[in-house]
Amino acid sequence: MTTAIVGVGNIGSAVARHLTAGGEAVVLTAKDLSRAQALAEELGPLARAASVEEAISGAGAVLFAVWLDTMKELIPEQANLLTGKVVIDPSNPIGFDASGQMTRTLPDGESSGSVVAALLPTGTHYVKAYGTLGADALAASANREPLAVLFYATDDDIAAKTVERLIRAAGFEPLRAGGVDAAGRIEAPGGDLHQFGLNGALLDLDEARAAVAAGLSA
Repeated sequence: MTTAIVGVGNIGSAVARHLTAGGEAVVLTAKDLSRAQALAEELGPLARAASVEEAISGAGAVLFAVWLDTMKELIPEQANLLTGKVVIDPSNPIGFDASGQMTRTLPDGESSGSVVAALLPTGTHYVKAYGTLGADALAASANREPLAVLFYATDDDIAAKTVERLIRAAGFEPLRAGGVDAAGRIEAPGGDLHQFGLNGALLDLDEARAAVAAGLSA
């Protein structure tokens, strides 16, 4: 399976590097296609660049590594190409005010996962993943010993199977936090299973399982 990565900023480029290092093929695209082309050349034969439409059409999984507001525009534009695809959403409802302070862009209790899932056409296999660590930690923490956990949330077994394989290929341990209704737990700000909600900690599998269970019993 080829994974399309839409957006080659901090998250998209880190995931692309990890996946190609783990033997996965990726096709990269971005608003500035020259950035995607430069990264593809850096990553070697498992990576190539393409337009958004070409990238999505030729991939089995699509990771939208863009801001939530951008995703709200892109998904409706590309909806006819997404049916049957695994759509991976790393978004967090984060913005910044005039003074540079982090703000929440959605009402309390509403997750970006629920927003994105509602935009997708019937037949799409949705999963929330790859957004549970800060960008720096995501880039630097692959293949630790023991492996650091990346949480994911989905109600779709096809999406779960695919994202578990991709998370392992990227050098992390996957752990399902629940369905889409649990997406808020792995988002920032406010999610108890996001790295920011864990005071910056990276969890191994046993620690992560305990954290999931603690939140369910709280």
